[in-house]
Amino acid sequence: MKTVTERFLTYVKHNTKSNYDSTTFPSTRSQLLFADYLAKECKEIGLSDITVDENGYVMATLPATVEGSPVIGFIAHMDTSPDAKGEGIMPNIVEKYDGGIIPLNNISLSPDEFPVLQNYIGETLITSDGTTLLGADDKAGIAEILTAMDYLKNHPEIPHGKIRIAFTPDEEVGHGVDYFDVKAFGADFAYTIDGGELGELQYENFNAARATIQIEGKNVHPGMAKNIMVNAALVGTEIATLLPEREVPSKTEGYEGFFHLCSFEGTVSFAKLSYIIRDFDSTAFDNRKSLLKMIIDRKKTQYPNAISLEIRDEYYNMFSSVSEHMSIVELATEAMNACEVSPIIRPIRGGTDGARLSYMSLPCPNLFTGGHNFHGPYEFIPVSSMEKAVKTIIKIAEMGRTLDF
Repeated sequence: MKTVTERFLTYVKHNTKSNYDSTTFPSTRSQLLFADYLAKECKEIGLSDITVDENGYVMATLPATVEGSPVIGFIAHMDTSPDAKGEGIMPNIVEKYDGGIIPLNNISLSPDEFPVLQNYIGETLITSDGTTLLGADDKAGIAEILTAMDYLKNHPEIPHGKIRIAFTPDEEVGHGVDYFDVKAFGADFAYTIDGGELGELQYENFNAARATIQIEGKNVHPGMAKNIMVNAALVGTEIATLLPEREVPSKTEGYEGFFHLCSFEGTVSFAKLSYIIRDFDSTAFDNRKSLLKMIIDRKKTQYPNAISLEIRDEYYNMFSSVSEHMSIVELATEAMNACEVSPIIRPIRGGTDGARLSYMSLPCPNLFTGGHNFHGPYEFIPVSSMEKAVKTIIKIAEMGRTLDF
């Protein structure tokens, strides 16, 4: 059997960064290549019903050792975030971490900035080299699921029902389950293995939308521009400053929502602003979208025929769906406790494929991978946390066979 670390270090070498601006699905061809690779991994383990469809969804089955149990699913996504460099990943292994600063290329991981590092003194950490993200989101989830399936396949004495696994593309760009066939997957309920630190258990998440603002300017010679020029870049900054300055990711936490300016491209002639809008409460979520629309409508009056706004909902809070099936949350909690993992129940300040799947009649809470600081060069993951994730998946499979679902 391969260890979860061996699998993880292999998987992160595959560049599977998704692309917001692509018009294909999946958004990058590299994800299709990785899907084929994972299908071979499933075959090597000895799983059955292995499929890779034209959209890159990988599905496979671990047959039941006991009949009459609910079918449990485990899901992780293949892509890494477009927000940071995802090619040429060179993992850095820190053995017996001493609690000090970890020097990387041009940056460092410091416990002064990231106090959670102090929780892992004496443990083995895997970090990026400081020039790319690491890819634990969600290559760690994939490695943990496949390692757990390998273990269960090699230990048939552990009773469990039928297990279905799936790996999805384009989660990071909000399209992870656009073409996911819930019926073909055939699980009664599932868990995404896509959370953060050891013990995270999540069944609430943001309602999410993406907004794109485009501004057509009027460029004339600046010496003769009075009452004629429309500087698109300046109009963009006017719009940005009209949104609440404290309702941004760097100044919010817990259940607080935000507006996040992801990118701003601007010249005198043209500007484009890309926002994500997030809130847990559905009414507050709608109010945020309405506020942005109102701001744009006012600016359209000031700058006629110059501004366009597109808002697209991406996913919704899974709680309203999962709350009808809290037994699967209790199952995860009991499995963690059995593995000496203290459950940390907190809302997801983000989203997972499980959020949308829960609205597609597949209740799907989110479990930890063990990683920290996703989507950037400060990302790291303790090996012990990945090993605990594997044990938790195995225990859910074992304990879930008796669940009355």
